[in-house]
Amino acid sequence: MKHRHGLVVGKFAPLHLGHELVIRRAIDSCDEVTVLSYSKPEFPGCGPAQRLRWLSARFAPTSRLRHVVLTDALLASRAGLPSMPANDAPDDAQREFVGQICLQLVGAGVDAVFTSEDYGEGFARHLTGFFRARDPGAAPVVHVPVDRERRKVPVSGTQVRAAIHAHRAALSPLVYASFVQRVCLLGGESSGKTTLAAQLARVYETGWVPEYGRQLWEQKLGVLSFEDMRSIAERQVAAEEHAALEARRWLFCDTSPLTTLLYSRELFGRTDPALEALAGRPYGLTILCAPDFPFVQDGTRREPAFRDRQHAGYLAALRERGIPFVLVRGSLGERVEQVRGWLATDSR
Repeated sequence: MKHRHGLVVGKFAPLHLGHELVIRRAIDSCDEVTVLSYSKPEFPGCGPAQRLRWLSARFAPTSRLRHVVLTDALLASRAGLPSMPANDAPDDAQREFVGQICLQLVGAGVDAVFTSEDYGEGFARHLTGFFRARDPGAAPVVHVPVDRERRKVPVSGTQVRAAIHAHRAALSPLVYASFVQRVCLLGGESSGKTTLAAQLARVYETGWVPEYGRQLWEQKLGVLSFEDMRSIAERQVAAEEHAALEARRWLFCDTSPLTTLLYSRELFGRTDPALEALAGRPYGLTILCAPDFPFVQDGTRREPAFRDRQHAGYLAALRERGIPFVLVRGSLGERVEQVRGWLATDSR
């Protein structure tokens, strides 16, 4: 049966494959679909902007599909809109709220609600009464159950939130990537950061992101332009985002845009404003490799004194920006154990 206007409501915190199954069923069954998301309080890592990004990436908005992600600020900015009920508010309060949002914000009633929950029938009945109290000719709202027994996607949002990484298979790679902790490794030339990044990836059976600036420097035979600086940082970030789609819990990043910023100052005495912004990119953990490895001249590096100046520059930049960091020393094995100790404190 084809419905005129379908509704899917959820916290989507996070958006898992069960939610996606419900949304896809609504899209296939309706001329028009509204996906409504709200949560009070919000859940860590699942804020409104993030939920909208997930929904828009997985289900691109069209003339027949809209995503409405509510916040207290949005509701307060529009005269006549109701206040958002708390997550533990009674069912009838939630249903009244949704009905008002449909009419006052979306601008239309619905004739079908899609859920995988037992409350779906009562939700549909309440909306029918709500819309008919305002328009006696309003169509009845029907409930369309989707995978109620959770056979296709045997998981709930509560389970996923309790152990995101254990339920990685219940999330699309794009959504799971939002919970992958980026670990940034910094250090001067010949400080062991690339070796450490690769080794950590092996230990944790995940991915690592090589330093794009180094690759470009080799391709251009050591001659970089000022314009290359911004491009290097943008390509480095893009490589991180791509690698996160296949990472497991952690992603080890050999350098960050902060490195490119320091090189831009060293080489050209100036920086692009866009590069300055990228240099503020946050990481779950920042590691600075001490220059206590024997210096290895591979024919492309400057003198050992430059490595020391780089290290001092990193210390100053990290402290100036208020970025917490871990200074690792010693052999490769010792450094790995130091990082393992820090990562062990992340219990998610």
